[in-house]
Amino acid sequence: MLNNRRIKAKALFLVLVMMLNCLAFSGCGKKAQGGSDEVKKITLVLDWTPNTNHTGIYVAMEKGYFAEEGIEVEVVQPPEGGAEVLVASGKAEFGISFQDTMAPAIIGDDALDVTAVAALIQHNTSGIISRAGEGMDRPSGMEGHSYSTWNGSIEIAMLENVVTADGGDFTKVELIPSTVTDEVSALSTKSTDSIWIFYGWAGVKMELEGIETDYFAFKDINPVFDYYSPVLIANNEFLETEGEYAKGFLRALKKGYEYAIDNPEDAAKILCDNASELDYDLVVASQTYLASEYKAEVSRWGYIDPARWNGFYNWLSEEGLVEETIPENTGFSNDYLPE
Repeated sequence: MLNNRRIKAKALFLVLVMMLNCLAFSGCGKKAQGGSDEVKKITLVLDWTPNTNHTGIYVAMEKGYFAEEGIEVEVVQPPEGGAEVLVASGKAEFGISFQDTMAPAIIGDDALDVTAVAALIQHNTSGIISRAGEGMDRPSGMEGHSYSTWNGSIEIAMLENVVTADGGDFTKVELIPSTVTDEVSALSTKSTDSIWIFYGWAGVKMELEGIETDYFAFKDINPVFDYYSPVLIANNEFLETEGEYAKGFLRALKKGYEYAIDNPEDAAKILCDNASELDYDLVVASQTYLASEYKAEVSRWGYIDPARWNGFYNWLSEEGLVEETIPENTGFSNDYLPE
């Protein structure tokens, strides 16, 4: 009897030791990618201050979706040179970029070591906004009116394309250097007649402020301008050597954005909790608008359509807006997306 008690006591002691070890090393939960108990630290650099383009990121952090993949994410603001430079240097594994601004970075001898791995919004939601009733509800109506420009070569070429295609004379559009920091104020004070905006933020803000506007989207005038904006980019070496973590990161991000699609108001609250400087009413309205834009008609979150990607880059090449022709299927990959 005594021996049996000793055996039971020893067994209980061993169970307790195992439980303590399990707690100490967090080994009783799901292991990180590759079977390791180590948490993978990943840095993601934004393209701008936090906004509704980024909501799925903050949802994935808040809901523990990254943690489920054995990943800890640090979100940082972009440097002056932009997210592409930081990601290419390996100082950040992921970043937010845009297909148009990526173009010069992915060709030539000094091409940056980055690849777009997910579309955060399925369609280009940008266009030209103006005060209602002044004739700028279509591109040709910009004749004789001012437009605030950043003077980017792609920007100007796109604007000229849509104005000309609509029968307008682009030389009669008054281009003024952009000093716009607030689109509502700029139109209200008549410091400019028209501005390029992303409707999901600035357009929605106009609606909230009760400003009556006219607007046309670039993709509705010329389908080749339905490029991807914004996109998630990744460091190429990271993709090659840590591909499973890249896939885990995207699995978590998919859950975050799909949660935002299904629960826009709650997702808006999560974003505001992480960026208290944001206006809550604007975030809710913007989130509601983007809920139908993150995936739009596609069934697979983040999918990049090769035909649309190549179509825009082919146009840049044909127009001489890049130093050399961009080969088809350059700069993006769907290989890391979850099904």
